[in-house]
Amino acid sequence: MCANYSWGHERRFNAYPQYFKRTFGQRVQKVSIDAGFTCPNRDGTVAHGGCTFCDNDAFNPAYCDPAKPVRQQIEEGIRFHQKRYHDPGKHLAYFQAFTNTYAPLERLRAIYDEALAVPGVVGLVIGTRPDCIDREKLAYFRELAQSHYVILEIGIESCYDRTLKRINRGHSYQQAVDAIELTAEYGIKVGTHLIFGLPGESEDDMLAEAEMLSKLPLDNIKFHQLQLIRGTAMVKDYQHHPQDFLFYELDVYLEFITRFIERLNPAFVIERFFAEAPPEKNLSPIQWDLRNDQMLQLLEKHLATVDSWQGKHY
Repeated sequence: MCANYSWGHERRFNAYPQYFKRTFGQRVQKVSIDAGFTCPNRDGTVAHGGCTFCDNDAFNPAYCDPAKPVRQQIEEGIRFHQKRYHDPGKHLAYFQAFTNTYAPLERLRAIYDEALAVPGVVGLVIGTRPDCIDREKLAYFRELAQSHYVILEIGIESCYDRTLKRINRGHSYQQAVDAIELTAEYGIKVGTHLIFGLPGESEDDMLAEAEMLSKLPLDNIKFHQLQLIRGTAMVKDYQHHPQDFLFYELDVYLEFITRFIERLNPAFVIERFFAEAPPEKNLSPIQWDLRNDQMLQLLEKHLATVDSWQGKHY
């Protein structure tokens, strides 16, 4: 028999859509925005070139254009989602591209106030790095969180410093831990994301990350398999050291991610298990050729077949 899940629905993991229905009483859709930020590991502050896997253009929707005002991007995004979902409900402004706290507070205020002024926008999802968070900015986000939904997505990608150095993240795992704990200290929701298959990591290394992350005060978490994107520095690393990389067949990944979430804190809301990239940009030696929703259906079927769930062995 299946466990009595603590998050109050029948899915075998703490799912993002159900989380928002519990929080808002209806569907909530994220609208991506490119506000023209950069990163300290791109402009020379800590490094040059950015993360070796990074190509924001491969994942940004067509309406995302830093040349457009934030309000215009949001309004175009809302219209896009209204056509796709008919009635997507409320919206969150998702500042996804690059590091969205990497600016003086005055600029952040102007950008985020502009986003929250758009009708139907009920909150912010802000992607950032561990080394671009400070108490002054957190105090501002705490103020916003009194009347809006606010979550900071602090990228980790890996819990191992050797990996972070190799992929040119420009920060340590401890910096990520400190930033997550400080954000939670201010009462602000905090999420993170992890990539499976990064060079030099074994499957045991990755499974151990479930226990490491479960100790942190996280609210949300994203996972995805490694993808090799045309034009990134990681392509060159792969060409020179292909044996260091792990690209999963889908059925093997389903088994792996099941073992991973069995060890994961069941309180964490899981937002994503898989990543998609435009076929013309995806150079991964193994590709699944399925949409995200199709892969998710296969995962849920697998979880039911093996009678597993998030936190089973937590």
